[in-house]
Amino acid sequence: MEREWPHTGMSFRALYEEHLPMVYRLAYSYLRNPQDSEDAAQECFLRLMKQKREFRDAGHVKAWLIVTVSNVCKDMLRRKQRQELELDEARDQASPPETDRELLELILQLPEKYKTVIYLYYYEGYAVREIAAMLSLTAEAVKTRLRRARAMLRVDLEENDNEE
Repeated sequence: MEREWPHTGMSFRALYEEHLPMVYRLAYSYLRNPQDSEDAAQECFLRLMKQKREFRDAGHVKAWLIVTVSNVCKDMLRRKQRQELELDEARDQASPPETDRELLELILQLPEKYKTVIYLYYYEGYAVREIAAMLSLTAEAVKTRLRRARAMLRVDLEENDNEE
């Protein structure tokens, strides 16, 4: 029988299976490359396996995974200059419903600090205070980034509507 991860009521395998899709999506939002995203997700879970600290609960593990995969991706981007994927290639890699595809493409084009808060708020359902704690920001800074990101997306969506 597998060892239960402290304070989560879950085995490492169960944690991995539950959180891998989220970790991969976040890695992909940074790296825009499936192979690099898989590497980042794997590195994140290796770090979790080696982690000696105690987690309060399963939510604490999830927050730790989000911060860790963000840091792993930032490290990867610093080490190796990434080439941007062609828009068609990115469209093939992401598989949201057709109506969300345009919005996802616009989100992926946002500057990193805005993309991260949008992802955590809308895709992972975190509250502003939780995001602030994860990213070592004030709640006001997170609200400002969300406001600015929404404004950028609004402008981009209006431009796309005018082109059609």
